[in-house]
Amino acid sequence: METPEYIHAEKAALRLIARAEQCSAGLARKLEKRGCDEDAIRKVVSHLLEIKLLDDSRFARFWLQSRLHFTRSPRQLFSSLCAKGIDRDEAQTALNLILNEETETALLKKYVKKHSKKMNSKKGNVTQSIKHLLKKEGFSHQAIQSYLNTE
Repeated sequence: METPEYIHAEKAALRLIARAEQCSAGLARKLEKRGCDEDAIRKVVSHLLEIKLLDDSRFARFWLQSRLHFTRSPRQLFSSLCAKGIDRDEAQTALNLILNEETETALLKKYVKKHSKKMNSKKGNVTQSIKHLLKKEGFSHQAIQSYLNTE
């Protein structure tokens, strides 16, 4: 039989999940802020993961899809997922699934457009500076080369 603390945490968790996709770490933080018992939170999160109402991989994919409209780099997207409590391997897997060649190229073009002043202020070999910056931001070699060949 579930304790009143468990029932309280479960109800709060289900309300949150009904509103938006959640990740396990984020849901646990939200339940803690709502005053739920730590043991109950652990049990509820574990149960919800078990019955697939909570899935960090699914959350990561949905979250990435929703952020592609913003001008972010793969490195920023990866870091943000990790900061939300998504495991590094899961974050990388989700990024690899979402950023196919077409999606990554579109993201790279948006990124360059938004950061063009910073890129144009580089001294020396501009192409090398741009390549270095884009590589540092996590864009693939193929996407960078494709972009530079079309520009």
